[in-house]
Amino acid sequence: MKSILSTIIFQMSIISMGAVSDKPDNYAFDGPGISQYLFEKCPVADGFDFPVGKPNARGYYNAQKFGKNLHLGDDWNGNGGGNSDLKDPVYSIAHGIVISAKREPQNWGNVVRILHNTGTRQKPVYIESVYAHLDKIHVRRGKAVRRGQKIGTIGNVGGVYLAHLHLEIRDTINKAIGDGYDRITTGYLNPTRFIKKSRPRYRKRKKTRRAKIRK
Repeated sequence: MKSILSTIIFQMSIISMGAVSDKPDNYAFDGPGISQYLFEKCPVADGFDFPVGKPNARGYYNAQKFGKNLHLGDDWNGNGGGNSDLKDPVYSIAHGIVISAKREPQNWGNVVRILHNTGTRQKPVYIESVYAHLDKIHVRRGKAVRRGQKIGTIGNVGGVYLAHLHLEIRDTINKAIGDGYDRITTGYLNPTRFIKKSRPRYRKRKKTRRAKIRK
């Protein structure tokens, strides 16, 4: 009887929080939360570009790549080094919907998190991009953004770091902000590798044409 009562209470608590089944399988429950409205408003991505020096990261280099020193993202720096890229524009890597835009703790500084649909309207496949250490934020939660749209500027968290953009791409969405470093990379994608494999189709066609001309 006691176990049955415990089961009923547990089921009622799940109902009061909202049905778990209406979230994608790759949804974590320790992040900012993504409402059904935001999922429905999320546009389908038509490809991915780099977040700085759009569209191909011109004038920037990847100072700390995914996996180096247990790094869970890429750190983009201006070629001039130091704080030469401070307040440079940061762009959304793809069409999406902003699920969080605020200051985070633990030296993250200002952070923007964007949900992307890499599938279709009928069969959505969601991933998330995270842009950290921003000087300024130019978007708000719930705003739909386009690939290449300015969402903020590069910062240095008040001098804690030299200016750079920390970019993460997560295939487990709505995770807690985390620490940016970990031995376990489950739920995270190599940002540069993913972007290179997911360029807009017209960029891929241009690249193919150039290769044929060189031959």
